Amino acid sequence: MWFDEYHRFATHIGPPNSVHNQSKRNCKDLIQEQQSIQAAFNKLDDKSKHEYRVRLNTSIDVVILFLNQGFIFRGHEKNESSLNKDYFLEVLSWYATRYDIETVKAIIEDINSDYFTLLVDESRDVSHKEQMAICLRYVDKSGFVMDAFIGLAHIKDTSALSLKEAIVDVLAHHYLTLSNVRGQCYDGASNMQGQLGSIEILIRQESRSAHFVHCFAYQLQLTLVAVPKKCVQFGELVLLISNILNVLGAYFKCVYNF
Repeated sequence: MWFDEYHRFATHIGPPNSVHNQSKRNCKDLIQEQQSIQAAFNKLDDKSKHEYRVRLNTSIDVVILFLNQGFIFRGHEKNESSLNKDYFLEVLSWYATRYDIETVKAIIEDINSDYFTLLVDESRDVSHKEQMAICLRYVDKSGFVMDAFIGLAHIKDTSALSLKEAIVDVLAHHYLTLSNVRGQCYDGASNMQGQLGSIEILIRQESRSAHFVHCFAYQLQLTLVAVPKKCVQFGELVLLISNILNVLGAYFKCVYNF
């Protein structure tokens, strides 16, 4: 009888990684004050505490959203190799991408006032307002080349001086200066690159090491311009899209002016 009970206890305890032994170790850790969550949290520096609070608050926000809407937290066939992990993690990932201020701040800290390259392009939105996208290319602490979008600036006109002022304002907002610029990448417009009065020359006056590199992605636009000359159907499609954009742009411009 006692022999059978001994085997039952041994089966219940199981190997070192059994549920029983794991629960036993967790209980010991809980009793020890230095193993508590509060003690581990107090050992962190202020930056780590802030990062953990951001993660915790974001997770709580998503949980509250799911509970209020009656959403399920995950599917029944999700695994590590699934492209769609589960509803909770997917929404949490989407939520994280919306932290634009924290993201840009992390990018600036990653640059750490080191050298970087400017990637700038300007265009009109659907309301015909001039805008300029600014990206930075830099080498991170691990030696990888990174491209990061840091801002979109509205400009009063497309002159080289206005573009330069907008770039300086965006960089100054993030505590960066033109003196650390080691490269410039633009399209082939005359106000962007050229020997007289272009933004390339204006920035080179501030930083002589800011060498210019032509944006090879601009070749795609040149291709789209050349293809309609060889294919009538494609040209008609481009014309139709252009007319639709003009109508929408005129509508939004009227609403904006009103």
